Amino acid sequence: MDNFFLVENPLIKRDITYLRNKETKEYQFRLALRRIAYSLVSEISKKFELEEIEVETPLETTKGYKITKQIVLVPVLRAGLSLVNSFIDMIPDAKVGHIGLQRDEETLQPVDYYYKTPKDLNQSKVIVLDPMLATGGSASAALSFLKERGANDLIFCCLISAPEGVKKLSKNHPEVPIYTAAYDRELNENGFILPGLGDAGDRTYGTL
Repeated sequence: MDNFFLVENPLIKRDITYLRNKETKEYQFRLALRRIAYSLVSEISKKFELEEIEVETPLETTKGYKITKQIVLVPVLRAGLSLVNSFIDMIPDAKVGHIGLQRDEETLQPVDYYYKTPKDLNQSKVIVLDPMLATGGSASAALSFLKERGANDLIFCCLISAPEGVKKLSKNHPEVPIYTAAYDRELNENGFILPGLGDAGDRTYGTL
C-alpha cells in the first residue's frame, strides 16, 4: 500500500518488545513509548515542506530553513496523549488539538464527546496520534471529523497496527499516510490486537 509506512530499526524493535512484555512497569512503558515516538516523528518529518530563509551566524549570512506549514497535533483521547510530548519536543512550535470519541449505544457509530482544535486547519499539516490502530473505527471517524472541519493535509500515526485497521483506514481515507512502528497479526474476538500490548492507555497511566 502506497500510504502505509512501517518504521523499523533495532531500537524500535527493542522498545516494542518492552511495550509487549506484561511485566513492564508503567514508568518503563512510558519511557519506551516516548523513545519510539521520537523515531516516528523523525520519519514523518521527512515529508515536511521547507522554505529557504537567510540566517546570521556569528561570522556571516548563510541559508537556513523553516517548516512551511503550521503543524497541528491531534491526539485521540486519552491514549493519544501519550505520544504528544515527544512530538512537541521535536516540533516545539506545533499546535495541539484534542478529539474524544465514544460509541453511540443506539447507532453504534462513533460520536465526538470533546473536540477542540486550532483554527485554519485547511492551512495546516494535521497529525492524528493514537497508539493503537485496531478496527480502525475511531481513527477513521477522527479523520472524518477533521476533514469536515477543513483539514486537507492529514497524517495518521500509531505504535501498533492491525491488518483490519490498516485496511479500513486505507479504504476510507486512501490519501492519508499511515505511520506505525509495528504491524501485528490480527484482532481477537474482542477487537484487541494480537500479539499486541494490551490497552495502551491503561498501561501508560496505570489504570489496569
